[in-house]
Parts: sequence; C-alpha cells; structure tokens
Amino acid sequence: MNPLRGILLKLGSVVIFVVMSALIKATADEVPPGEQVFFRSFFAIPVILFWLMRRGELSSGLRTARPIGHVFRGLMGTAAMGLGFAGLGLLPLPEVTAIGFAAPLLTVIFAAMFLGEDVRTFRLATVALGLIGVLVVLSPRIGQVGDGLSTAQTLGAVITLMGAMCAALAQIFVRKMVHEESTSAIVFWFSITASGLALVTLPFGWTLPTPGTTALLVLAGLLGGVGQILLTSAYRFADASLVAPFDYAAMLFALAIGYGVFGEVPTATMLVGAAIVIAAGVLIIWREHRLGLERNRQRKAMTPQG
Repeated sequence: MNPLRGILLKLGSVVIFVVMSALIKATADEVPPGEQVFFRSFFAIPVILFWLMRRGELSSGLRTARPIGHVFRGLMGTAAMGLGFAGLGLLPLPEVTAIGFAAPLLTVIFAAMFLGEDVRTFRLATVALGLIGVLVVLSPRIGQVGDGLSTAQTLGAVITLMGAMCAALAQIFVRKMVHEESTSAIVFWFSITASGLALVTLPFGWTLPTPGTTALLVLAGLLGGVGQILLTSAYRFADASLVAPFDYAAMLFALAIGYGVFGEVPTATMLVGAAIVIAAGVLIIWREHRLGLERNRQRKAMTPQG
C-alpha cells in the first residue's frame, strides 16, 4: 500500500474527468450527445488495451463469464454518459458536476432495494441530507418558465439528474459483477458496449464535425481512458475510504474551469446545495470507514473457533 500515491492517482483521475467534461461541453453546440458518447468510448479502447498489455492482463480483460451482465451494465452506463453529456450542453459545468454527486447517494438507496444491503438510520439520514442538497441545486430550475434559455436549462437539470440515476444503477450492476468478473474485464467491455450502443443513435442526427472539434472529441476519449486507468490504479495503492472523498475535489476544478474557460459564474444557491451534497457524501464515507474498522477489530478478537 502507498496511500500518498493512491491519493495522487485519484486526484489525477478527478482532474482528467473534469477536463474531459469540459471538452465535451466545448463540442456540444456542434455534436449530439450520442456521437459524443461514441468518441468518448471508442477512443478510450486503445488506451485501455495498452494498459492491459502492460499489466499482462490482456487475456483476463478480454475474457468474460457474464456477457449479458456487461450488456445491462453497458445500457445503464451508456445512458448515464449520454444524459450527462446532454446536460453539459444545457447547464454550467459546475452545476452538472454538483447534480452528478447525487449518483453515489442514489446508489445507497438502490443497493438496499436491489441487492438487499442493510441500510441503517445514519446512512438513510445522510442520503436524505444529500438529496436535499440536490434539490437546493435544482431549485432555481424547478418550475422555471419564461424564455427558451430558461426552459432549456430546466430540461438540462432534469436530464442530468436522470443521468445520475442511471449512473447509480450502473454501479449496482458493477457490484453484482465484481464477484465473477475482473476489474479489467468490466472496464474493457464497458468501452466496447458503450461504443456499440452509441452507434444506435447514428440515424438521429450525427454530424460531420470540423477538424478542430474532431480533435477535441478524440482527446476526450483518450483522456477518458487515462482517467479510468488512474481511477482503477488509485484503489490498488490506498483504501477506498481514504481516496473516495477526493471525488469531491471535482467541484473545485469544475468551478475553476467553468469560470476560466466558459465564463460561468456559480450562484450562491448552487454552491450551498453542492456543499450539502458533498457533506452528506463525506459523512457516508466516514461512517463506512468507522464500521469497517469496527468489523476488523471484531474479527481480530474472535477465537479460532469463532
């Protein structure tokens, strides 16, 4: 274990994913979300293949015992990506990032519903707190009427929240698959599945992007592959409870890029809501860490007859 290296890898992945989102946002006026998903997924494949070869895991990365599981995971993950990309075209980058923080909170709820996981009062309370934060972020958009821009932003908020729900459902499929599938296989086959599913949107208005836009899309795909590798590697060097809170550093980077590149000035309401969501997420991670330590102490205290 190397905790500092794990933290640095996690922060690297967070920065890369925010930059990737900014590239997607920069192409939103010219390229529809389905086409963006294709570029993001397809051009991540060479990066992932190179990584698997370097680790000597190419054969395990290509081998799967649950192809149907990858399809269902791919459906949810691709829907989450497409809806998130659509939201980026309609809302400021920090706002999309803040709403996206609803995904881990919803995962707790879905895990109780579909996996039978025990969710105690503390976690339910913190999830409720986090969802209140999401509602605070959404509040300026709810019931917004008026000009076309306001209507589009309201739609963007709804779409982004739907994307967070799909991302949470995708995590449920991943939790079920990790018992039978390697991480390498899950990472690789998601890129393959998402690329194929994105092609289904081809009849619905794909465009021929300019060379500059094409370069941005290809770069987004390459960065997506690198970000996935850094994220996966981070958990090899440090405990999940240590590196998971650094997900929320994405808010800082999104604010900086949103303001510096797109001229997006965050509202006080959005910042307050994001702070509530982040606080709830960190509380859940802290609680799970404490429970993990307690379980470890109990196991060590057990006699061999246990």
